[in-house]
Amino acid sequence: MHYPYNFMVMSNPLGNWEARIGRRLTLRDLHILLAVVQWGSMAKAAAHLSVSQPAISKAIADLERAVGARLLDRSPGGIEPTAFGRALVKRGLAVFDELRQGINEIEFLADPTTGEVRIGCPESIAAGLLPAVVEQFTRQFPRMVLKVAQAQTVTLEFRELRERNVDLMIGRVARPFVEEGLSAEILFEEPLRIVAGVQSRWAKRRKIELAELANERWILTPPNEVLSSTVAAAFHAQGLETPRATIVSFSFHLRLHLLTNTDFISLIPASMLRLFNARESVLKALPVDMEFAPLPVAIITRKNQLPSPEARLFIDCARQMAETIIKAPEFKTAAPARRRSRRT
Repeated sequence: MHYPYNFMVMSNPLGNWEARIGRRLTLRDLHILLAVVQWGSMAKAAAHLSVSQPAISKAIADLERAVGARLLDRSPGGIEPTAFGRALVKRGLAVFDELRQGINEIEFLADPTTGEVRIGCPESIAAGLLPAVVEQFTRQFPRMVLKVAQAQTVTLEFRELRERNVDLMIGRVARPFVEEGLSAEILFEEPLRIVAGVQSRWAKRRKIELAELANERWILTPPNEVLSSTVAAAFHAQGLETPRATIVSFSFHLRLHLLTNTDFISLIPASMLRLFNARESVLKALPVDMEFAPLPVAIITRKNQLPSPEARLFIDCARQMAETIIKAPEFKTAAPARRRSRRT
């Protein structure tokens, strides 16, 4: 595709910035570009921003002249950013997020008892670890606001964090953690348990060979996700085929209902077992002849960006609660199943 813009290489990059871009690229125009990309339409962006469509078109044209490249293309699905547009959008999101954090930090310095922390986490963490952290945090800082968004970490996407929709994420991660631009602080190593409902025939067994479960009805997460990969690796290690999933879902509530009311089995983290059995014992960890490698639970943040003061307070609270949680009985290493001794 031909772009009718001339790219100029100048010996003075700073001078180039002031003359060609610094005085012509405005936050308003950049904000309009982000809105157009988000909504996929100039008309929708105009309605969302309460401005006229010609004003949107002019702002985009001004931006394209300032940077010397076409930023948007029309497609059957609407307006999409070009490669140049995607680069500017990515940096633009960072600009507005840094400004937001700057304002928040000023407010925090003026009143350290207030602020906001945006957290992304999967459903299992939101129902398990997070309530304990939130309870402690809000007790210490009652005027703080916590915004929690559901986001998967075990699928290794981290989209909400990369797009700066959240300040941090809490979740289970694969080892080693190698994600460009992100870092992970391990809070604790969480054991994994194969479980069934207390009414299940498996709950009465004192020892179970992994091979016996190969053809049972399994609730698994989607393929190539950490928990499903762990199940597959365990069966392959014993020369067995990966069990076929009858139910594939991330749903916390669906898993609880099926496990407690039917004969399904599943692999779940120890904290989830603790939560399921909080009021009464409805699930049992099965005495399977297989030890699973524990799964790291971590706080994930963006590299080379210091979290806000409020986020750092929240992280400190999560560290403290993690030390308490790992002392729970469900986190103790399961004793290996032993055969009954026979009298001679």
